[in-house]
Amino acid sequence: MKNIKILSLVFLITTLASCKKWVDYNPHDEYKITDLDYLKSESDYRTMAVSVYTPMQWLNQAVPVGDIASDNAVSGGENASDVLSLQQIDDYTLTPVNSTLTELWQAAYEGINRANYMTQYKAANKAGEAVNFVGKDALYGEVYFLRAYYYFHLVRFFGDVPLFTDKRLGLSESKTLQRSAKADVYKQIEADLNSAIAVLPITNIEKGRVTKYAAQALLGKVLLYENKFDAAATVLENVVNGPFSLVSDFGSIFLQTGENGPESVFEIQYSNTSPYYNWGGVTRGQGNHSVQQCGIRGLNGSNAMPYAAGWSTNLPTVNLANAYTAGDIRKAVTVLDIEAYKNANPAFGITYQVAPYKNTGLYNQKYLPRKGETSGQVELNYLNNFRTIRYAEVLLMAAEANNRATAPNDTKAQLYLNKVRRRAFAVNDASKDITVTGTALKQAIWDERRLELAMEGDRFFDLVRTGQAATKITGFVTGKHELFPIPQTEIDISGLKQNPGY
Repeated sequence: MKNIKILSLVFLITTLASCKKWVDYNPHDEYKITDLDYLKSESDYRTMAVSVYTPMQWLNQAVPVGDIASDNAVSGGENASDVLSLQQIDDYTLTPVNSTLTELWQAAYEGINRANYMTQYKAANKAGEAVNFVGKDALYGEVYFLRAYYYFHLVRFFGDVPLFTDKRLGLSESKTLQRSAKADVYKQIEADLNSAIAVLPITNIEKGRVTKYAAQALLGKVLLYENKFDAAATVLENVVNGPFSLVSDFGSIFLQTGENGPESVFEIQYSNTSPYYNWGGVTRGQGNHSVQQCGIRGLNGSNAMPYAAGWSTNLPTVNLANAYTAGDIRKAVTVLDIEAYKNANPAFGITYQVAPYKNTGLYNQKYLPRKGETSGQVELNYLNNFRTIRYAEVLLMAAEANNRATAPNDTKAQLYLNKVRRRAFAVNDASKDITVTGTALKQAIWDERRLELAMEGDRFFDLVRTGQAATKITGFVTGKHELFPIPQTEIDISGLKQNPGY
């Protein structure tokens, strides 16, 4: 009995000591960082805001998909199974099991989760401490813009999507998600952009950071998608009258020297400084992976030749090339006829792999890989920014909004459209101006969007929102292909309802 009492006492002391150990446990004793350590200073808030930008870079496949799914481009590549996910999108044989679409879904929600974490702890961090500093409201304007951008990306691709804004979701919570109506998603996008506009500065010293004008331009685009043309015309007028201008040399926009230029309203920034590579996450490197994709397969030549080799993906169609009329300087900037280029530059000694899969003879000149613009693992680290919103697009959006307004202003619509056209034909007179009105003017604006923004990722979505997809895209099925399928992994995890037809 005595021995039992002694053992019981020893057990009790040991248990109390263990309890005390767990109650007093501090992860810092093992050099561990928890979320209680986040957002303790102004620097923490600013660093975390930068992390909300990062998933925008991971969405780089949205740009080639926007053209490959349309009449602007074909998937290309080495053969029918090369990047099968893009082949299926091009052929309209896509299913919910598609690696490209899965990444575009997951990357966007990673951005939303990061934005939500910041808004969740805007007033105080998780420890309950308020951290106030000059410029905090403007910093959160960037976060609101970014969350709106991610949701706009999702609603364009997938329609009704899970909507949450109050906090960052964990794995267990994500299993309970359900899709929200597209109208509700758009309502949140508008709310975030209006919140951003209210606090953002009109300029930002650091290139690539969001400004008030960028938020107004994105809001104007969102309103066009909602057919709210009066509101779109009003908000876009602010950007039209802002500090932007059309550069005289259209081709210079897409050179390294043209990045963040006078026509840039918003660009997604990339660099080539990454010392590492990860082939398991090719779109999540530091550089712009889509540049390597659209290069000329097997290209070789003298050092004087400016281009570098690539994988012959996202090839412009002959249909697109033929859409440009004589004298339009945008054609040569948008599509490169490699055989014509080779014949015009015999000194370069150009050789290349003939006839990639679905060969058109044409390559994406706007984002064609060039020598000296990558480093390390070269395929993953091209520095080319995506020109996400250009002033030319703002003018075309404002033209469309004015033409389709309740009380149309076709004079203003023509003015904005013809500014873009005069630059395209390098004229300062009315010789290339569009003079039609009404429905004919609306179609002219839509056609101009194709020519101006080709290979920049908008064509498929423009055709869908304007009701032209079924007549322009081979294989497109009305009632199904307006949206892409929800990734099967998300169906399996959360039991989400699939889009019609899939």
